[in-house]
Amino acid sequence: MIHLTGRLICASHAQARAVMMALPEHIRLTRAEQGCVTFDVTPTDDPLIWQVAESFLDRAAFDAHQARAAATDWAVQTSGITRDYAITEDGAA
Repeated sequence: MIHLTGRLICASHAQARAVMMALPEHIRLTRAEQGCVTFDVTPTDDPLIWQVAESFLDRAAFDAHQARAAATDWAVQTSGITRDYAITEDGAA
């Protein structure tokens, strides 16, 4: 399994609004991907920061997600937003 955890950190309320507008579709599309086990992006006590936790069955599923997401409105709307992520891998699927 591949796990990505961390934070999405907005620098402004305008960036936070962009996240809120684009996030529902991004979540819907990602959760429908083959190999997606979990995908959660949740607000924190800070209105400019979201907690991100996602898991994919294997490296191929994770890489396919990254490629798909890079070509979406989500990528365009959130391109300037800081991502503080760690990626870990445990065992072979």
